[in-house]
Amino acid sequence: MYKKILVPMALDHGISPQTLEIARALGGGSAEIVALHVYEMPQGSVSVYLDKDAVADGFARAREVLMEKLKGLPDVKPELVKGHTARTIIDYANDHGFDCVVIGSHRPGLTDYFLGSTASRVVRHAKCAVHVHRRA
Repeated sequence: MYKKILVPMALDHGISPQTLEIARALGGGSAEIVALHVYEMPQGSVSVYLDKDAVADGFARAREVLMEKLKGLPDVKPELVKGHTARTIIDYANDHGFDCVVIGSHRPGLTDYFLGSTASRVVRHAKCAVHVHRRA
């Protein structure tokens, strides 16, 4: 059984209910479970065309969606941070002493073979156990 489990959540995919269920099972009912969403700030030329209010609105909307997904799950702590998805998940898990990450994954596309998916980067670089759930 794990004591501290991180569940990274992409808010636009429908896999988070399954990863949260897996985390609860791996924690045996007593683990601390944190649901983490990493909000990626607009990059490059896109950021030039967005004012600060638009970025703040996007961050606020992400918080609302995260809270909605966790409604009725009082044993799961929500966390919303800004950063690059894979690197932020890895750093968050390592810096906060998690002993397991439960992450969802999609079937890899061609670009994933060249760049690597978020899940594969987390598997390669996290200092703790990583459980990958692939949607069928």
